Amino acid sequence: MAKPHSGWAAVQKNWILLLLIVFSISTIVLFVYRAAFDSCEPHSDVSVGKISVSSSMGSSENPLAFMRSRNVLMVSHELSLTGGPLLLMELAFLLRRVGSQVIWVTNQKPSEGNEIIYRLENQMLDRGVQVLPAKGQETVDAALKADLVVLNTAVAGKWLDAVLKEDVPHVLPKVLWWIHEMRGHYFKLEYVKHLPFVASAMIDSHTTAQYWQNRTREKLGIKMPQTYVVHLGNSKELMEVAEDNVAKRVLRDHVREFLGVRSDDLLFAIINSVSRGKGQDLFLRGFYESLQIIQEQKIQVPSMHAVIVGSDMSQPKFEAELRNFVVEKRIQDRVHFVNKTLTVSPYLAAIDVLVQNSQARGECFGRITIEAMAFQLPVLGTAAGGTTEIVVNESTGLLHLVGKDGVTPLARNIVKLATHVERRLTMGRKGYVRVKERFMEHHMAGRIAHVLKDILKKSGGKSGS
Repeated sequence: MAKPHSGWAAVQKNWILLLLIVFSISTIVLFVYRAAFDSCEPHSDVSVGKISVSSSMGSSENPLAFMRSRNVLMVSHELSLTGGPLLLMELAFLLRRVGSQVIWVTNQKPSEGNEIIYRLENQMLDRGVQVLPAKGQETVDAALKADLVVLNTAVAGKWLDAVLKEDVPHVLPKVLWWIHEMRGHYFKLEYVKHLPFVASAMIDSHTTAQYWQNRTREKLGIKMPQTYVVHLGNSKELMEVAEDNVAKRVLRDHVREFLGVRSDDLLFAIINSVSRGKGQDLFLRGFYESLQIIQEQKIQVPSMHAVIVGSDMSQPKFEAELRNFVVEKRIQDRVHFVNKTLTVSPYLAAIDVLVQNSQARGECFGRITIEAMAFQLPVLGTAAGGTTEIVVNESTGLLHLVGKDGVTPLARNIVKLATHVERRLTMGRKGYVRVKERFMEHHMAGRIAHVLKDILKKSGGKSGS
């Protein structure tokens, strides 16, 4: 059987702490790509707020400093190891860093105790974020008092009527709705009926903003509010590891020893929550086909392995399908399943290529892609969704079609990077440069600051200079 690796966090805890590995988004997260960054600009018929992506903003001047002493309420639809909640947590920490008073509300919690929720809430409490229940007068009072209310994901819209009730109109003018979804089933009036009346919407990519503009108008007959596109950025903590060659070497050696692979083996990894939409099944088919190509053409390459990071058995039928395929094709010694984790840095340090294989419309953005590029990894991705705004085809990675039509192109791209070492390394270096130019924490903070200043002006609050 393909071997699952579930003990990583416990076995490696001490040296992970010593190397200051801070959590980053791993489920998440996924994406896709277009051939060039210029194609990511919004079309002229989409009223999307333009955000500067200049890299001139230095870390010495925090662009969010004007939020000092501001009261911010954050409402998340859930608290889990998925992209939306983790991104909102990151924004909470950025605001706490400049002195904002931040309150967190989770709209949907399981009735029984949950270890992940307990851990994440304690991380927030340790950083000074107050955690309130989803309902109750204290929460209503916090919403009315807040200078800014951030709704995270479309599903969080249900919280407005359920909790605020007759106070909804008083809160809407100071709501920033941060949308990450790219799936059609989120376009329901019960979720987004208040969307036209909030101060602004913020979306992670131009592709997704265009999709929401069209779908809300055509399917629901409502108009989007002023909408801003804000590309994400890598945290300082992750960049510290990515730029520390000694730390990366230690992580690489430990993870490879843990997986049972050699230092010179080639590792192609997909780091997403295991589900059909993330394309792990098609990745495995492409990987198997690449092995066949290498065998048939008698190509000399190091031993190749596929690593799937993101198992948690929440999709037991699909996970069983993946593992059965591995057994059926007799590639158990080449495929490694790893449980979902908050710490992706060790795996990014250990692998040679990231595969981003999300299907259908792809992902809204895809944080793991820019994290991989920070580690100077080339990216093999599906040509759909927000990752088209991250990966430059033939420069920082190679793109393939979604669906079954993309399996053979993915297999060929795997072979290309396996057989051309210098091309692989050059793509990785170019990806790192692109991250430094566009996808750093201070870039994201500057873009978000622009949005927050506009909202405060609209709602009557002073934003400062």
